Amino acid sequence: MNGHGRSGGRPTLEEVAARAGVGRGTVSRVINGSSKVSEHTRAVVEAAVAELGYVPNRAARALAANRTDAVALVIPEPEARFFAEPYFSDVVRGVGAALAETDVQLVLTLAGSDRERRRLAQYLSGHRVDGVLLVSVHAGDPLPDLLAELGIPTVISGRRSAAETLPSVDSDNLAGAAEAVRHLLGRGRRAIATITGPLDVYGAQCRLDGYRQALVAAGHPVDEPLIAVGDFTEDGGRRAMRELLERRPALDAVFAASDVMAAGARRELRAAGRRIPQDVALVGFDDSVVARHMDPPLTSVRQPIEEMGRTMARVLLERISGVPEGGAAAVVLPNRLVVRESS
Repeated sequence: MNGHGRSGGRPTLEEVAARAGVGRGTVSRVINGSSKVSEHTRAVVEAAVAELGYVPNRAARALAANRTDAVALVIPEPEARFFAEPYFSDVVRGVGAALAETDVQLVLTLAGSDRERRRLAQYLSGHRVDGVLLVSVHAGDPLPDLLAELGIPTVISGRRSAAETLPSVDSDNLAGAAEAVRHLLGRGRRAIATITGPLDVYGAQCRLDGYRQALVAAGHPVDEPLIAVGDFTEDGGRRAMRELLERRPALDAVFAASDVMAAGARRELRAAGRRIPQDVALVGFDDSVVARHMDPPLTSVRQPIEEMGRTMARVLLERISGVPEGGAAAVVLPNRLVVRESS
């Protein structure tokens, strides 16, 4: 074969499909990296591509399909929180890894203020990206509904509620929190406090529910003054820990709904002269770099954050290419407790 199709010029997608004995859409899915193709079919198509010397004319294809070959990763949080929390950089790393094998460009956008959100809405309404990955969404955020109205394929990390209508990727927040509390009960702790995330975030609600359910299942009534609301920041963790010590000085364990808040709680416990874990056992959530570098190293619920980012990107690419059709898909990944010296 001379590397050119029957047309005498550049080999076409149709010629690749004919050579491989498959439909044009199947060739398109293989070229776009869709996972909805069998390994055998993928190999046959890739062989036909190699034999014919087919090179996708991405510019022409993008124009014909009204595609930009770009997706936006939108984080509706202020810049300070983005750089302070390892969670976000791990998500970016996972998304980047999934897109590295494609020709799709990643556009990272922080939208923590009303002004930034208005500017983002204007940008997205111009259909400058093929799809959106939306991370850390609070209840009442207008962005998801705006994206639905614009018809832009969207995948959300962390559902807004149990009735989430958008495709979503999440970890099992309730089960992870319950495992943390069972671990503390198994260590003989009985006055177990929790520092929650902001309760307009569904994942934070689920972690609080897991805390409550584990206590009740073990026959321990929930002591409401042992619950303090935080905001996923270190300062918020410190403030919440101060409140808890004022309300229940005899508390002997704390489950913080993020490692960053656990770091703040640790500072306040040290300032109050409490030893970790001898006086107060401490458990976090995320198993970020913060957990491993704390003194003592922090027991924490490990979220597969990079895998969540990779999965979000994969689901979005499938949505953009028209696979699958239909309603929302919810992917929930398991967590596991990593036990260290803090508990």
